[in-house]
Amino acid sequence: MELLHLRYFVAVAQELNFSTAARKLHMAASPLSRRIRDLENELGHRLFDRDTHHVRLTTAGSALLPIARGVLEQVDSIQWRLDETTRPRRTTLLLGVPSGVHPDLRTRMDDLAERVADRFEIKRWPGGTERLVDAVCDGRLALTLARLPAGGDPALEQLPVMSERLGAVVPRDRFAGRESIALAELTELAYAGSPTAVTNAYFRGLDQQLSELGIRKRIDLGSATFEGVSEIVSSGLAFSISMLDPRSPVQNYRLDNVTVLPFSDFQPRLETGLLWRKDRAHGGDLEEVIAVAREVFAEPLHA
Repeated sequence: MELLHLRYFVAVAQELNFSTAARKLHMAASPLSRRIRDLENELGHRLFDRDTHHVRLTTAGSALLPIARGVLEQVDSIQWRLDETTRPRRTTLLLGVPSGVHPDLRTRMDDLAERVADRFEIKRWPGGTERLVDAVCDGRLALTLARLPAGGDPALEQLPVMSERLGAVVPRDRFAGRESIALAELTELAYAGSPTAVTNAYFRGLDQQLSELGIRKRIDLGSATFEGVSEIVSSGLAFSISMLDPRSPVQNYRLDNVTVLPFSDFQPRLETGLLWRKDRAHGGDLEEVIAVAREVFAEPLHA
């Protein structure tokens, strides 16, 4: 018995029509019929009941069909099973991702993952910048995106990957029709900083800078989320500072009575970098990944 006999049998069993099966097999119906009879003679069982109008599987044919399919599936899978066995095992790497990452930056992360997919599987791990950087330092994460500045650990290297303009998050009804805003117009409102979970060195520095520029009132929202900050801004009690680009995912938390305006006299920008440990990049286990990352993120994004 040859494998071709089984392929012929399965084709006829699926179509229950010799002419249709022959066309799919790119052969004539007569040779196909002969091959099926050869198989029946070898097995000692009639596999099909034939008449001038119909073809039906016999009991023996019905029993053979799943067996034949299983054999063919095993044979057809030999190549990819062999390839899987001999292919180098992929290493899983964790990439830290802070909240509010811009969609353009996510596209580049996807590009990085795709380009190293043969040897590495990159999975994303969420968190605040400072915890993510700590996780890179102690080896729990391979690399991370981080809001800059992200500490001065000499064991780390960083690559700038994105710069985003920030704007004033203000009550819409209070500043209706405005296209920009000056800091002096915000002195009567309290400043509501970023949620505790995402506060980092940049936003602490921004808070100090605002104070020096005359924004003295503060409101402490404790463990409030982005929704909580938006809620207090919507009520008219405070303003905040966030990404200006409408495509930023942070904009999804904006309530109806909240708008984001560019500053006319203040130009804050949030810088994001990609960080990793030097010893893992230079002759280490991340050398190949970091080389590709330098290509993917060669030109920093701007929004």
